[in-house]
Amino acid sequence: MTTSKSPRAVLMHTMALAALTLSAGGYTLAATAADTNAPKPRILVLATGGTIASTGDARSAIGYNAGGVTGEQLTASVPGLDKLASIKAEQISNIGSQDMNSKVWYQLAARIKQAFDRNEADGIVITHGTDTMEETAFFLDNVLATRQPVVLVGSMRPSTAVSADGPGNLYEAVEVAASPQSGNRGVLVVMNDTIHGPRWVTKMNTTSVQTFGNPNSGPLGYVDPASVRYLSPMPASRKAPLAVPGGGLPRVDIVYAHADMDATQIEDAVRHNAKGIVLAGVGDGNASKAALDALEAAAKQGVVVVRSSRVGSGFVNRNVEVSDDKTGFVVSYDLNPQKARVLTQLLIGNGVSTSDKVQKAFDATY
Repeated sequence: MTTSKSPRAVLMHTMALAALTLSAGGYTLAATAADTNAPKPRILVLATGGTIASTGDARSAIGYNAGGVTGEQLTASVPGLDKLASIKAEQISNIGSQDMNSKVWYQLAARIKQAFDRNEADGIVITHGTDTMEETAFFLDNVLATRQPVVLVGSMRPSTAVSADGPGNLYEAVEVAASPQSGNRGVLVVMNDTIHGPRWVTKMNTTSVQTFGNPNSGPLGYVDPASVRYLSPMPASRKAPLAVPGGGLPRVDIVYAHADMDATQIEDAVRHNAKGIVLAGVGDGNASKAALDALEAAAKQGVVVVRSSRVGSGFVNRNVEVSDDKTGFVVSYDLNPQKARVLTQLLIGNGVSTSDKVQKAFDATY
């Protein structure tokens, strides 16, 4: 927590007078630091690479190489960013998010905790590639215990593009991280003028700047260079986080269901000592009889089996077409396969591995 003498505390006291709540629509409008004479909040930018830090490549008109531009170069290139906040940038990695891994997740979680424990920052922005941004955000949201904002941001176009979206996204991410209304909301994702929650957000388009959506909910709010607007009040509290497993994350494989599916993928996962298997099932988390029989056999061997869906929206519920009570399966509800995998890894790493307890943990994510 920040101390009462920190710039953040002074800012929050001043900005409280400027915050406007429209009770009829549920909107919360927060003025930015640039609108007042209050001390600027301190924002730590942790750079990991991604398209936002990329440069163009001559192999095609839209070709680029992820990474290459540092966090300091990124922040220095955005006009007016220094007027929003006092910025410090650190490089955690410089990779495309297709290469994102649990080692970087652990580094991010440790550095964020350290920065807030030492009162080094009032908010944190993480620059990240979009391909696995939702997984990183979901991991951090489940392990961090902080009231201060943590915001992930990226871009769909390289920094050298004619219409690069990275500078505007980064400006708005800092704006959100600097807003008093962003406190106690957990980890956030900011892209294309929209504020997303990590449970629901997912990448839905390969190249469009409007790539992120929330198929089972809606956004948390909106941001533009003049304002931050949330669609609901700041929560009073957050659920207790899961511990970062000391021995690393256990192996959990995702198995993709398809027509003419046999048991090979599942048997291979078990053979390679997967502690959990997430089924990216057809429809409401279903698969062929051969696949379901293999999953049931895996569950009897102590492997945590979670049914999710390859469909882009909707819920996977218990005991509909599949007898989950009989087979010992867990259902993911609205968590897509990649997020179901992250939660399963964290649960097993925290000693939660029986199907009933894992199911209760998935239930508790609401």
